[in-house]
Amino acid sequence: MEIRVLRYFLTVVREGGINRAAEVLHITQPTLSRQLSQLEEEVGVKLFHRGARKITLTNEGILLRRRAEEILSLVDRTEKELIEQEELVEGRIVIGCGELAAVQVLSEIIEAFHEKYPLVSYDIFTANADLVKEQMEKGLIDIGVLLEPIDMDKFDFIRMAGTERWVVLMRPDDPLAHKEAISAKDLKNLPLILPRRTNVQNELSNWLGDSFQSTKVLFTSNLSTNSAIMVQKGLAYSIVIEGFVPFWDKEKIAYRPLYPELIANSALAWKKQQPFGLATERFIEFVKCFLGISDI
Repeated sequence: MEIRVLRYFLTVVREGGINRAAEVLHITQPTLSRQLSQLEEEVGVKLFHRGARKITLTNEGILLRRRAEEILSLVDRTEKELIEQEELVEGRIVIGCGELAAVQVLSEIIEAFHEKYPLVSYDIFTANADLVKEQMEKGLIDIGVLLEPIDMDKFDFIRMAGTERWVVLMRPDDPLAHKEAISAKDLKNLPLILPRRTNVQNELSNWLGDSFQSTKVLFTSNLSTNSAIMVQKGLAYSIVIEGFVPFWDKEKIAYRPLYPELIANSALAWKKQQPFGLATERFIEFVKCFLGISDI
């Protein structure tokens, strides 16, 4: 006995006829008649006395009406309680991420998730992927937005749409600022600031090629904002992920892409077989749906 058919039955009782009930339900009269006949066959009794203009209930129909009202009332109450339970999801989700373009996608996910679960709050921890990964392994961070390359053996993850582009930071009055893009040859013999991550340094040294032998790595830094201060002082040039750079004051810091272009991917990840709080579990489910991923 389907809930939908019970609603049809009660509508016919309330409207006093099949034609009017069909109009209210926005279905055809033959369809509604067929559903009612199948209901009578299913319960094994006659439910209606069908008159020329009006139908009335048999004794069995009166009993079914009473039970149907009780059943549907319970169904409606249960659905309401489930919705209220959804709204009562609360807690804090700790998210680790670098200064990446993928954070813009993350903000869209959080905006949509917040509409559904307004009681959930967030702690954004900003660091490079190695440190975020380390904190995730310790269970101190729930979700990480990680810049590749990075070992993902201990994590489930979804690769984010789009790519991250590597650029060079310089002063706006620097001669390199007149170029559209920066080659490895342009950086030869110049002081550089490189990211702290060893895997990333290896990729950049490969891109620099022979020029890497004559460059001076004056600093390493885990955040591009810190390295930008050193650049502004004229101490070095910094190679960073473009990420948040377009939002900076262009009168203080200029940037140009590498040529040939060097790009990277980022991924949203969480630790495998990690027990999470309800808010984080719902967030992971939501992310999969938001990004169109049915299974990991």
